[in-house]
This record gives sequence, structure tokens and C-alpha cells, in this order.
Amino acid sequence: MSLSAEIKLQILQNIERVTKNGADYTDARFYTNDDSETLFLYDGNLEANDTNFESGLGVRVLFGGAWGFAATSDAKTIDACFDLALQNARTAAKLVRVPLQMGKKPAHQGHFASPLKQDPFTIPLKQKLDFLNGIDAQLKEDWIAKRYVYAEFQKKNIYFFNSEGTEVERNLANVFAKMMVMALDSDGQMQRRSQELFTTGKGTRGYEMLTSPELFSAHAGRIKEELAQLIKADALEYGRRSVILLPGQGFLQVHETIGHPLELDRILGYELSYAGGSFVDLDSFGKLQYGSEKLSVSAFGGIENSPGSYGYDDEGSPERDYLLIDKGLLVNALSSRAMIDEANQKAGRTVFAESGGAARATAFYRAPIDRMTNVNILPGNDGTLEDIIAGTEDGVVLDNPVSWSIGSNREHFHFGCEIAWEVKNGKKTRILRNPTYQGHTVEFYNSLSAVGDASTWRVWQVDNCGKGEPNQIMQLGHGIPVVRFDNVITGERK
Repeated sequence: MSLSAEIKLQILQNIERVTKNGADYTDARFYTNDDSETLFLYDGNLEANDTNFESGLGVRVLFGGAWGFAATSDAKTIDACFDLALQNARTAAKLVRVPLQMGKKPAHQGHFASPLKQDPFTIPLKQKLDFLNGIDAQLKEDWIAKRYVYAEFQKKNIYFFNSEGTEVERNLANVFAKMMVMALDSDGQMQRRSQELFTTGKGTRGYEMLTSPELFSAHAGRIKEELAQLIKADALEYGRRSVILLPGQGFLQVHETIGHPLELDRILGYELSYAGGSFVDLDSFGKLQYGSEKLSVSAFGGIENSPGSYGYDDEGSPERDYLLIDKGLLVNALSSRAMIDEANQKAGRTVFAESGGAARATAFYRAPIDRMTNVNILPGNDGTLEDIIAGTEDGVVLDNPVSWSIGSNREHFHFGCEIAWEVKNGKKTRILRNPTYQGHTVEFYNSLSAVGDASTWRVWQVDNCGKGEPNQIMQLGHGIPVVRFDNVITGERK
């Protein structure tokens, strides 16, 4: 859906008016549409068929070093929305301790569209349900206690304008899906195996992605077979050993202990009351050996097919491709324009030269904050999963999170996983249940001893990352190869 010429002109006139009334900077995001559809099958029954349509305007005004924000879903109140944002900024400026600045950026025009062949919103509901029911039929067995299959589709058209003259249009599309089977083990505990829709980083993001067997539906038989073995398996015993993380577990490890602690607003203390802080401080950049020399982590990474690829952030900054960690050394953060200005003020030096293009808002009625984009471990030179297993004396291969507990500053962690495969003397042996592992973040990443090659690299999609007050649910991606860490505490001490 395109933006009408009348509304565009009204937005531009208001930006000019507010700027003349003393604003240091003004921007506006108009969502012509923000659509979502969720389909959920539980034990073959349609439990959810939810469709949401939203549209509206969000306005930010920087006045006297403080932000004011307002939003409206009524096109008749656009002028009043700008007035309220300016009023809120003037009020906040009376209390500001660290005056924020956006710096000066040249105006630019841009357009980004997610690669798309089949718009999911044009696919008949019956066709979607027939597809999901087909997967459910593959999962059904008398011994399986519970099963579910769901799919979610998103489509957003966003127009951005600011007082510097920048104009950006974005047409974003996302498809998410997951299947899960559950059964009781010999101790009466519920075990599970699951599979989420992933990407290779290539290709398109339409309905055709969901129906690609390689990316989703072809995994139904495998997870059912693995669950059958899992419910008869022994539990993982406590001890120190190597852990080999598949992308289905590695993505959450990166998400919680690299992505979140490297969001700059969290480093500056903005998340402390809700989601915690970060063990990283401004002096860490260029000094902290976050991991071994095998660890290189990028933001964005040039991924064409990921929910973390959006072209421009919600400040109109182009999405960048840059390193956060370079051969183990911490070098950069996920950031926005105002946050890098505050960080450089507090540090008394230039820690960050430019925005990381990570200012993101979940909807028109939320203000942008620093969020993860695509945070990726770059592929290494240690071969395939089989090669890494062959070089492992005593370890476990782990897949898919069940539970996690993260330190308030992301300094340590504890994960429970769906399944483990024991590795002894370079060979994968038996399946083990209830696997857990834990560690201190920096110590753990410095134990990284193997990083799989590009053939092991997958983009895991995240559809439910929560942050901010009021809470904002964001979508992003993590490109992860197979990775091995040594001398890790695994299992639970009895």
C-alpha cells in the first residue's frame, strides 16, 4: 500500500513547522500497513487463526537534548501528533542530564524490499491450512503425547522522513514456522523435539520459503525418529567436556551472550530496570578479548534472506555490514545515532565513529531503540560437523533450547537443550536426554576451539525478541555455523 501524496505533504510540512519551533531534529515513520497472520494447530485442531492489520504515524522530536514521542492511527490528527511530540520533548528537556544529539548527516533517498515471490497474504487460507495439516499428519503417532505446528506471516510498508531531508521507503516481509512433538520418557518426564523454519541466507522470503521441504517440512520425520530414541535414552551425566553446538542451539547462545550485551543502550544502562545491563563497558572496545581468535562476529553480514535484513533502520540510517568481534577482540556495538553521541560524550573520546544502523521499533506507536540486526558468527576453516566430531575426544553435540537462565549483565548463562549426541574418541555414539551446559561468557567464548565451514552455516530466525519499556517484540536473524567449545560444565550435579 503506497502513501498518498496528501499525507506525505502534510508530514513534510509538519516536520518543517516543528523544526522552526526550535526542534533540533524531527523524524516521522508512517506505516501504511502492518499486517500479521498466525495459524496454530495443536494436536490437529486449529487453535489460532489470528489476523491483524494496523496503520499509523510515529513522530520523534529532539528538543533541548531530550526526546519527545507521539503516535496516532488517525490521519485526521497528524498535526496534533507533531504538536504532542514537541510538547513531550520540551517537558523532558527540563529533566535531561545528558543532552542527546543526532549529529549532522546528509540527506538521502532510499528503498528496500524483502525478496519475495509469493505474498503469503494472497494465498487462500485453505491452502495454508492444508499444508500445515499435511505436516501434522506426518507427526502423528499413538505414542506421541502432544504435537503442534504453526506459521506466522508479516508484511509492513513503512515510509520514513526526517528534518535533514532523508526519505526512505521499506517493504518488509517475514515468514516464521515451527513444528514440535512431545512424548513421555521412562521416568514420566515430557521430552520434545522441534524444528523451526530456517534459511541459508539466500533466496526469497515469501510463501515459497515455507513450502521449501529443505527448510522446514522435510524435517518432520527426522524429529519424530529422534524423539523415539530420546524417550528411551539415558540422561547426560555431570562433568566437563567439549560441547558442539548446532545452529539450532548456537543461535540462542549468540543471541543472549553476544547480541544483547553488545546493544549500546544496554551498555549505557537504559535496560537495567527491565532486561538487565551488560558486563561490557565503554573501555572494553578495542581491549576486551571476548573470545578465542576463531571468533569473528558480524552485524548484518550482507544476508539477503533474514528477518534481520531491513535495508534502513528506523532513523533512516542504512543497515551496515561490520564486525562486532574481530578474531576474538571486541571492536564495535549495535548502536543508533543518539546513543553513539552519548557514549562518546561519556567516554570523553570517539569510541564509535558512526551509527550501527540498529535503531528499530516494533510498530508505529513505539519509539526506536537499539536492537539486534543479524548478529552472526562468521564461518571458519574447521570443516563439516563430521570433521569437528572426528577431532573431538570427549563431548556432546547439542541442539535446540528448552530452557535458559542468563545473568543480569549477561556475564554468565545456563542452557537446557532438547537433545544431545555423545561423542567419544571422534565418533558420535548414543543419544542422551536432559542435556544442560553452563559457563561464564568471556571464559566460554575463549574456549572456542572449532568453527565449521560455510556448509554448516544456517540463518536461524527469531520472531519474539523482547526488550524495552513498554515491551517491544522484534524480529531478527542469526547466521551460525557449527561451533565447538572445550572444558565446559555439562549436566546437573546430583
